[in-house]
Formats: sequence, C-alpha cells, structure tokens
Amino acid sequence: MSTEKISTSKMLQHLFKTASLDRFIKRYDRDMEYLPLFHEHINNLCKDKGTVPEQVIKKADIERTYGHQLFNGTRTPSRDKVIQLAFGFEMGYEETQKLLSVARKSSLHPKVKRDAVIIYAIEHELTLDDVQATLFDLEIKLLGKERNYG
Repeated sequence: MSTEKISTSKMLQHLFKTASLDRFIKRYDRDMEYLPLFHEHINNLCKDKGTVPEQVIKKADIERTYGHQLFNGTRTPSRDKVIQLAFGFEMGYEETQKLLSVARKSSLHPKVKRDAVIIYAIEHELTLDDVQATLFDLEIKLLGKERNYG
C-alpha cells in the first residue's frame, strides 16, 4: 500500500463507487480525519498557545459566563461565536477554517461579502473591533449581534 495521501476528490469518487462501506473505511482509515469535541479542541489550543480561556474569551468579546460554558462543553457555539473565538486566539486563515470545521460550522467563503470582510481581517491581522467597525460601515450584520448592524 502506498503511503501517499489520497486527494479528497479521488476519495469521494471511490466512496461513490464502493459496494462496501466497511471495506472503504478500512482502506482509507488513515486518510480520514477524526475531529475532537469542540470544547476539547479549544482547551487544547489554550495549552498549545500558552493562554487561558479567560484571555481568549475577553479578546473574543464573548460574555464571560457563556464563554466558559463553551470551554467546559455545556454550550454549543454559533458560527459567529466560533469566528469570535478565532479572533480571541489570534488565528490565521487556515486555523480559523479548522476551528469552524471542528465546530461543524460552514467555512469562510470569499464570495460571501461578510465572510470576505472577516477573511481580509484575519489575513491582515486586524482586531475584532476593526472587523466590527468595517461590518458596521458596510451595514453588514456584526459578529455575535442579533440586529443587522449597530
């Protein structure tokens, strides 16, 4: 067997054509990603980055109690909260996409105006306040807010 990784599209083609899911899983097990629970992942990120949940929650502009509930696994985050946490962790684009994936939320897409603003901010290392100001100026729904803007 080859040690080379299979492309996602090739793997999907094989999945469509397979007669046995069990054989498919056995064949590609090492190529499959196992996503941890979200709260486990963000706690591990804190350890890896040498920070504590309180600091991330504050930078993410998430209400303290709610933020701690995300870290202890009693609450499930919305997509906006995941993005806010990415800013709290000061993540880059790929890390943010991974965080969204672990949270089982849709990835950021440059064809979505709001996502384009967020991607730009991430790539240019802007703060969450900068993102919110830009979203406000463009009359786009702010991160973590119920109303459209403001």
